[in-house]
Amino acid sequence: MRISRLLRRLRKDFQLSIITLMGLFGVLGISPYAVYRLLEGNYLVGIADSVIVLSTVFAVVYAWRTGDTVKPGTYLAVIFSIAATLIAINLGINGLFWLYPLILFNFFMTDPGKALINVSGIVAALIGYAHFNPGAVFESDYQMVSFLVTSLMACVLTFIFAYRTRSQNDQLQQLAIQDPLTGARNRRAMNEELRIASALQRRHGNGYGVLAMDLDHFKQINDSYGHQAGDQVLIQFVELIKSSSRKEDRLFRFGGEEFLLLLPNTDQSGLQAAAEHLQVQVNAELRGPGGPVTMSVGGALLRRDEHWEAMLQRADECLYQAKSSGRNCIIIADEAGAPQQQTVD
Repeated sequence: MRISRLLRRLRKDFQLSIITLMGLFGVLGISPYAVYRLLEGNYLVGIADSVIVLSTVFAVVYAWRTGDTVKPGTYLAVIFSIAATLIAINLGINGLFWLYPLILFNFFMTDPGKALINVSGIVAALIGYAHFNPGAVFESDYQMVSFLVTSLMACVLTFIFAYRTRSQNDQLQQLAIQDPLTGARNRRAMNEELRIASALQRRHGNGYGVLAMDLDHFKQINDSYGHQAGDQVLIQFVELIKSSSRKEDRLFRFGGEEFLLLLPNTDQSGLQAAAEHLQVQVNAELRGPGGPVTMSVGGALLRRDEHWEAMLQRADECLYQAKSSGRNCIIIADEAGAPQQQTVD
């Protein structure tokens, strides 16, 4: 059971899987060399190899315990680069073979831009050292130029591949959490954000509230003017809500014309004021082909040690009451759970 959870986590977190895989290869591949160099009496290289192995174990454990893959990835890239440079200086041409897998490692572990700078620094350091110490690293200038050209080619090609892969991965992640029509976040992102909000509320006491919003008589727009007209109303609505909300507020589309706004750091009066402000903006600016479009709003605060689904259910119940009360009104559950109605003319 435990193994299945670990495998599931690796499947969900690509960067963690990369750090784990590279860490495993690093420990299994470098440990024999560290032992061999120490037994041979080459302590500088042996210590460098040992530092790489220990740093790899530390970084992988840190990534698994904290879920942070950025810091350990950067840490490993820096440690590996320094150690590989020292090894190449000490072993000469035999140590240069490690630099090519190091180039790949850098681009897997860190941002492509940082990796490019890091690898360029390694190559520059080796070329600079070889220039002032002829024969220490390269046997000839021709060999040095060959290394410079091949390493830079490998660096540039890997940069292009890593940049393209990172860009495509970011696009896929964005598509996974974004509603393609309106640009609002989707229900999958909503569940995750509400889960995080609930955890922060339990740990730090942060105040959170939600506003469930539904466009009144939206079906009539689709039936009378077509779905394309209805889509334009939804797009305008999202743009209006985003421009009228705080930067830290998060808007989600979780139904056809139903939206949820998550408001961090808010209380009962703040939630009420936000709902009133948004409804005034919608009444004043949102227009469909048949005229003004209004909305009904239900809201609720996240109670202490409450599961986020309970808050969402209370907000949804308030929204249902607002629609049943004639629409174009606001009903916010008070801290005790009782709905408070306000109609906007």
